[in-house]
Order: sequence, then C-alpha cells, then structure tokens
Amino acid sequence: MFKIARVGLHHFEEPCLSGKRGSGTIFFSGCNLRCVFCQNFEISHGGKGLEVSEDELIYCMEYLQDLGAHNINLVTPSNYTVLLESALKRAKQTVKFPVVWNSSGYETVQNLKKIEGLVDVYLPDFKYSDDVLAWEYSHAKGYYEVAKKAIAEMRRQRPNDVFDNDGIMQEGVIVRHLVLPDALENTRGVLNAIAEIDKDMFVSLMGQYFPTPAVKDHIKLSRRLTAEEYEEATDMFFEAGLKNGFSQELDSATEEYVPDFDLDLLKNILNK
Repeated sequence: MFKIARVGLHHFEEPCLSGKRGSGTIFFSGCNLRCVFCQNFEISHGGKGLEVSEDELIYCMEYLQDLGAHNINLVTPSNYTVLLESALKRAKQTVKFPVVWNSSGYETVQNLKKIEGLVDVYLPDFKYSDDVLAWEYSHAKGYYEVAKKAIAEMRRQRPNDVFDNDGIMQEGVIVRHLVLPDALENTRGVLNAIAEIDKDMFVSLMGQYFPTPAVKDHIKLSRRLTAEEYEEATDMFFEAGLKNGFSQELDSATEEYVPDFDLDLLKNILNK
C-alpha cells in the first residue's frame, strides 16, 4: 500500500515543469528526512494521508493526465521506491507524460537503479554540504556524500536535458537548493558539489524559506532570508561555474504556496 495526501495540478514548480497547465502532483505521506523547518509538516512529520492500492495510484496518474498535466510529479516518493518500481512499469503503459521524481536527495544509488528508465525527470533537493547542519536540522547522517552520489546517479541515468516545443522538460535533472538563513557557506558547498557533477545541470536556487510554527523560536531559523543573503547565494551560483538555473522572488516566501492537503478532496477523486 501507498499513503498519499494530495493529487492535483500544481502551478508553482519551476516554469519548465508547471508550464501553463500545471504539474500533476501526487504527494506521498512521510519523508526519509525529518527537517525541523519542513513546510509540509503535516504530511512529512504528521503522516496525514490516505492509504491507496497500486491500482488506485495508477488511476491517480491517469486522472492527472486527463486533467491536462504536463507531467506526473511524484513528491517525496523515496520511502516507496521498491513499490513504485512495479507501479511505474504498469503506469507507463497508459501514462504518456514524463514522470518526475521529486525527492529529498537523501537516497541510495542502489534504490535509484531500481527505477532506471521509469523516471524521466529527476528533481532532487540538495540541502546540505555541512553534515553538522544536516544532522541538526534534518537528523540526516552523512547527508552530503549520500546526496552527492545520488544526484550523480540521477545524472548518469538522465545525462541530457530535453525540452519540448513549449519549453516543458521531457528528460533531465533539476537540482533544488533551499537557501537557509545564516547558512551561506552551506550553500556555497552545495553549489560547488553540483558543479563537480555537471556544470551544465539545471539548478533551482530557492529563496522561499519561511519559518514554520515548529521553528518560531529557533535562534537561526525563526526569520526569513534577507535580500542580501539571497543575492550572495546567487553570486555563489556563478562563482561555482554553473550556467543553467532558476531563481525566485523573495516574496514567494509565504505560506500561500504550501499545498492544501484536503483529504475529502482526495477521497472524491478516488471515488470517481
């Protein structure tokens, strides 16, 4: 069984994923990281969601395709990698749009090889180059080396970034990095590591961090990013020799961009 919390079109991904019609997101409950600042706390920590079978999951993919989604976007799928190998093999028979693997980046090369050829676009986070920070904020041991090896494997599987005539990515890798307050050297290390894998790889440099209630009293995480911090992070992108990427306006750092995990809506979709 799978546990999911939302199925629907999402218009706030990178432009080459959202396009005009939206990315077809399926949010899985749970996460293999325990980020204290998580913006989807109620599903990653709280476990909110509904259990669905493989048949129901494939139905959700077909439902999103019928809605006109540009792709099928599997959000935090890593806990279900083994099960998804089977589901994606079946789904590929009827779902003709690209499959996006939207993950934390904290996953093994061995597991990624199980889904080789079944995922068209990899969309991993690369959160930390500082393992002390990774442990303090996400309880992730050895995050840096694990994520770097995982992203290198993703790039091996999808070495070329391919777009259709509308600019929608059909194959490739986009690495996301969320710039955190008072953590610019962490960002520098991440950007340098991405450049070591492939300087042509697309990078989404995210400035959307906002403090959730869980960190409202944290000494560093209780504030938003400053314009100066984000500008410096942008400079680091070019200093690392990276060439392709996406940036954000800092006014995107708001709760309005957090999806609504309405289980009644999900039940209606599953009961159609």
